[in-house]
Amino acid sequence: MPAGQQTRLRWELSIVLGLSLGASAVYSIVSIIARLTDVTPLADQSASLNTSQSPREWLDFTYQFLSIAFGLVVVGLVLYLLWKPGQSPFIRLGFDFTRPGRDLLGGVGLLALIGIPGLALYLAGRAFGFTVAVVPAPLDSFWWTIPILVFAALKAALVEEIIVVGYLFTRLRELGWSTWTIILTAAVLRGSYHLYQGVGPFFGNVAMGVVFGWCYTRWGRTMPLVVTHWLLDILSFVGYPLALTWWPGLLAPS
Repeated sequence: MPAGQQTRLRWELSIVLGLSLGASAVYSIVSIIARLTDVTPLADQSASLNTSQSPREWLDFTYQFLSIAFGLVVVGLVLYLLWKPGQSPFIRLGFDFTRPGRDLLGGVGLLALIGIPGLALYLAGRAFGFTVAVVPAPLDSFWWTIPILVFAALKAALVEEIIVVGYLFTRLRELGWSTWTIILTAAVLRGSYHLYQGVGPFFGNVAMGVVFGWCYTRWGRTMPLVVTHWLLDILSFVGYPLALTWWPGLLAPS
């Protein structure tokens, strides 16, 4: 690849990540530094997910819906950047419905592989004090709470898997990076923007990133990764609040 084109791709990568998960990683690193230097022990701190944006119902819904919708714009941007005449970016990333059965099966299989160890790592992190308590949004706030949480889970799955796997892998390959260098770089990035939850989630998401990256290099498809991530976040956003009411001493802040 000519040097000029490599420079262009590096700038493109910097802009895309600066508009999305790269910025999230920087904020998350600052957050964990703030947490570790706080007088309150990490085990006694908490991180809130999907918090209310307004005490007024219609305004809360509007803010949350718009946040999710505009968060998906960067996904559209990377798909546009990967578009080539005569070649769909959806096909390039394996983000299509040509293999629904296999993609669903692969996604559910990955869910079992990732979800159970991830929960165990979170519980271990709470027990040993290196993971903050995650406080989810209550499920009974409004009639639309669960649908908006499912929509938020879809947004997170699309943003992370399309950008951190599909887009990043494509561009770094074009820059001549080796497969395992790409996998590990993407995995560390994935872990970095989860640091606001503590050290445990960082390592858990790095491990998840390695598995997802390896699967993508084998399958050449982001669709099963999106399925896994979507289901995992639905369980986190919707299932976790239920578990929190059942086992508050184990999962809630000390």
